[in-house]
Amino acid sequence: MTWAIVGWDGHRASAGDGVRPTKVAGMENAANRSPSGAQWTIVADGHEAVIVEVGGGLRTYRHDGVDYVDGYAADELCPGSAGQVLAPWPNRIRDGAYAFGERSLQLDLTEPARHNAIHGLVNWVRWHLLEQTADAVTVGYDLPPSPGYPWPLRLRTRWSVGPAGLRVEHEATNLGGEPCPFGYSMHPYLQLPGVAVDDLRMRVPGRTRVLLDSRLLPVGATAVAGTEYDFTEPRAIGDAVLDLAFGDVIRDADGGSAVTLAAPDGSAAVHIWADQEFGWWQVFTGDTLTGERHRRSVAVEPMTCPADAFRSGKDVIVLKPGQGWRGAWGVRPGG
Repeated sequence: MTWAIVGWDGHRASAGDGVRPTKVAGMENAANRSPSGAQWTIVADGHEAVIVEVGGGLRTYRHDGVDYVDGYAADELCPGSAGQVLAPWPNRIRDGAYAFGERSLQLDLTEPARHNAIHGLVNWVRWHLLEQTADAVTVGYDLPPSPGYPWPLRLRTRWSVGPAGLRVEHEATNLGGEPCPFGYSMHPYLQLPGVAVDDLRMRVPGRTRVLLDSRLLPVGATAVAGTEYDFTEPRAIGDAVLDLAFGDVIRDADGGSAVTLAAPDGSAAVHIWADQEFGWWQVFTGDTLTGERHRRSVAVEPMTCPADAFRSGKDVIVLKPGQGWRGAWGVRPGG
């Protein structure tokens, strides 16, 4: 399938302070009663993050006591995919059906109301602790073949904090004997405490946006210039309802890009950056979330490919047998 296009023109942590790196085989703290499993806290230079066993994702991130990620409590089931790892595909696949090579494949419909497969296969599995120091933790999960995705993948994520904020480094390796399709994303919700979503000044470096049908699946793309979706220069979100992807990103000098949320007077800001491996940004203003989470924060998701990429082929990464992929992103508070 092809889209109709409109206007489509590391850091290595040290043990420090006498903390020795630890390597753990298998699951850490299996008896943990939290819905998100074991909790691994990393701290440095006023930055603190909590990584969780279930999904291998991010539960909290703060700097000097200010929460820049809208996370969730240790005794709470992860809401709205907050902080989850989305692999081996991000976002949605129409009807959960796609073809790769000579195969026609069917995934479980994990968004049944819209008849889609959503957010990959690893956001509710238990990841394993591989290495931990005071300021960094590495977790991993080996994804076994399944009828809908018959390729084994080795996934690794290194989370670290330091003077530059939160840094996240991902690796994926094809352990099988044939090529496989692959995509990656993360799902953090960003916030500035005391600033409503409507009042946030946002910059998104995307010159195009994906056009969506009623099932939030792509049907094309169009330029944002001159429209209400143009956030290439900072401006207030206002009453905009957003749950869409921005592409054709404006690259920084290092090849990466970043999204910024700032207070109206510029007194506070938070930046989420991604390296050159990520060519898409999904922005979700939380309008379909219920209760106190409704429109409380903004999910900003760096993506390697847009929704339904396994069907469209758009920016799908094809990993050859034994081939690996690496990408990095992070969160930085401040001006």
